Amino acid sequence: MYSIAIDGPAGAGKSTIAKTIAKKLEFIYVDTGAMYRAMALYFIRHQIDPSDENAINQACPDIHVSIAYENGIQQVLLNGENVNGQIRTEEVGNMASKTSAYKMVRATLLDLQRNLAKTSNILMDGRDIGTNVLPNADLKIYLTASSKVRAKRRYDELVEKGVKADFDQIEQDIIVRDHQDMEREIAPLKKAEDAVLVDSSDMTIEEVVNTVIDAFEKVK
Repeated sequence: MYSIAIDGPAGAGKSTIAKTIAKKLEFIYVDTGAMYRAMALYFIRHQIDPSDENAINQACPDIHVSIAYENGIQQVLLNGENVNGQIRTEEVGNMASKTSAYKMVRATLLDLQRNLAKTSNILMDGRDIGTNVLPNADLKIYLTASSKVRAKRRYDELVEKGVKADFDQIEQDIIVRDHQDMEREIAPLKKAEDAVLVDSSDMTIEEVVNTVIDAFEKVK
């Protein structure tokens, strides 16, 4: 079994790149960020304050997040409900960034993520895959881009969906989320020592995909 870990900050294009590469290599794609977002959605629905760690911890045993695949596309199930269409809002993303810092939240998902890697060739993306979830991955990529580039991508995505967006606010949210992800005590976002750094600021999706596949060909 082969495993590829792609880490990086919010908006770096991890999901887009990972999905494309997984399809080319015929790997199973696991979007760990979506799993944390599913938990965040539960907290929002139950009006749990993200700063109340005790309340978060008490809720975790009631949350079951699982992964299913329909026509090769990952579906995220929250207590049996497909929540793919509800977890991509800014509100859910911000809640996920805050609550994923808690040990109990991460422990709830860690075993599921590791077990997935034992059953198939997988490509997993997130914040701490190469450093914590799959420290023995065959290839580790740290994918990043400037905050302005990441904000522009998110802005364009929202505008295309017909959602009113404020570029400056989006960039500020990204900067805050970076700080939260990098400074958290449990499994902070950082580049693994043996990860390949890929800065996609001035690269096309195709260029990034080819860079990662070339790196994989060298290690497999």
